[in-house]
Amino acid sequence: MADHSDLPESGGVSYAVIIPHYEDVARLTLCLEALFDADDDVLADVEVAVVDNGSSQSLAELEARFPRARFLIEKEKGAAAARNKGVAETTAPYLFFLDADCIPGPDWLETAKHAVNRADLVGGRIDTFDETPPPRSGAEAFEAVFAFRQKAYVEEKGFSVSANLLTARAVFEDTGGFIVGVSEDLDWCQRALAKGHKLTYADDLVVRHPSRQDWTALRKKWQRLSSEAFHLNGVSIGRRLIWACKACVVLLSLAVHAPKLLMSSKLDSSKERLAGLVTLVRLRIWRTCYMLLQAMSLRS
Repeated sequence: MADHSDLPESGGVSYAVIIPHYEDVARLTLCLEALFDADDDVLADVEVAVVDNGSSQSLAELEARFPRARFLIEKEKGAAAARNKGVAETTAPYLFFLDADCIPGPDWLETAKHAVNRADLVGGRIDTFDETPPPRSGAEAFEAVFAFRQKAYVEEKGFSVSANLLTARAVFEDTGGFIVGVSEDLDWCQRALAKGHKLTYADDLVVRHPSRQDWTALRKKWQRLSSEAFHLNGVSIGRRLIWACKACVVLLSLAVHAPKLLMSSKLDSSKERLAGLVTLVRLRIWRTCYMLLQAMSLRS
């Protein structure tokens, strides 16, 4: 278990919350409302940095409404660059990474202050919620079952999604910043672990993330993830062959994941299960084809 209790405080501020943002003012508003709903004594030693990635939407109204937050601009595209900017522009010895479309639980800040000392890296729980009335669409049903399996990511795959990630500044500086263009949370956590830092999962550290509502949003998400993972995998002939094999495994995973979806207690009706199953099959076929095209250099 990590113990960072000897880290110096910086000007009375001990914790920095870093929030990258791009073109999502409505959800950022909900995020900040939940974050600043904490008691004043909890917020007293916290600095909040919202790092906008060049949005066309004005944040002036939010700046006026949340004067305790700092609003920064990072021109380089990518959440990784925005997070790095937030780290560089803050001074607190502890870093809490949160995404603009996530709603932190009512005790998230207080829990984070205690949880950050459990290990060098701490990944918290990410629950999904629907922004549309029931029944769920196929994309929403898929996300309800398969999105953000944070416990498995931390305990089985050795990384935490950066939408709910805690660490110390000393750990971040030892590891180096996030890298744009790859799966930055996977890459960063694995680099930290390679340095000897420890990662743990905190089930009591909860944020809520909206589910993707339709096929277009879901496909766009997986296209981005596939592109980032492909570049992290490497582009040599041998690595491309490995990537092609992974593409085939994605398709074969239907045999395991279809029954899981159909039997999931997270879905409320047979209509949702059928819609989710159709989306699952469609997505796995699309991902397999896309990854094979990547392996043949026809997609990036």
